Amino acid sequence: MKKASDYDQEVLDLYNLYVHSRISRREFLEGASKFAVGGMTATALLESLSPRYAEAQQVKPDDPRLKNEYVEFDSPNGTAPKIKGLMSSPADATGKLPAILVVHENRGLTPHIEDITRRLGLEGFLAFAPDVLTSLGGYPGTDEAGVELQKKLDGGKMREDFVSGAEFLKIHPKSTGKVGAVGFCFGGGVVNQLAVRLSWLGAAVPFYGGQPTAADTAKIQAPLLLHYAGLDERINKGWPDYEAALKANNKTYTAFIYENCNHGFNNDTTPRYDEANAKLAWQRSIEFFKKYLA
Repeated sequence: MKKASDYDQEVLDLYNLYVHSRISRREFLEGASKFAVGGMTATALLESLSPRYAEAQQVKPDDPRLKNEYVEFDSPNGTAPKIKGLMSSPADATGKLPAILVVHENRGLTPHIEDITRRLGLEGFLAFAPDVLTSLGGYPGTDEAGVELQKKLDGGKMREDFVSGAEFLKIHPKSTGKVGAVGFCFGGGVVNQLAVRLSWLGAAVPFYGGQPTAADTAKIQAPLLLHYAGLDERINKGWPDYEAALKANNKTYTAFIYENCNHGFNNDTTPRYDEANAKLAWQRSIEFFKKYLA
């Protein structure tokens, strides 16, 4: 798989806009066409930037160290009565475990987010990743189709489903009742909102997530560990106001901006992945959860 350094930054920026529905596929291809050289078409550029889930899988679904299962919880106001998700925990666990809600990106429960969930299971947590696309049939198998499906859902409904997912973890018989949340991109924004909504949330770790308003920031009780990509201008423009509100309200937070990284740098299925910084951010996240959820 290629690395971010193999691409012109403008192409990476165009891809970031495309995957977040800021531009259409046609607009991406038109913009990327001037970088299509040496037999590489704009379509091939898009393909090369797209996820390679099988190649990047770190923890297999049948890993004997884990108990992995798909479970359901009640959706408060969805068209489907239940929301389905992947739950992962150590196979040899005998007592209750601290729990972590994993919030997916803007395309449903992808194989990458399932892999993240299993990684958390190996770290000794009861990890659960809901798929808010459940009411539409679940993650459809490709990211492009997943993005289109998720755009059909009401944003308020999705947030409520994740709130219900966190509440489901809080009272789960395998849970200690201490719950954290981690999310990526769209999911990072949701984690910030969960911190606003849930006064009992034990720890929140948003990766390059959209920020709440100053008024909502005042409601946050959970300690925050915030990860930002240095080249992610779209998300980073909201950080100064967010930090000012966090400081003004004496909130517990730690923020890291990883230099020369693109939005999505933690996702090891695409060329935007930055191995060194992703591993550092992951290590920090695990230590943070173990500190605040122990």
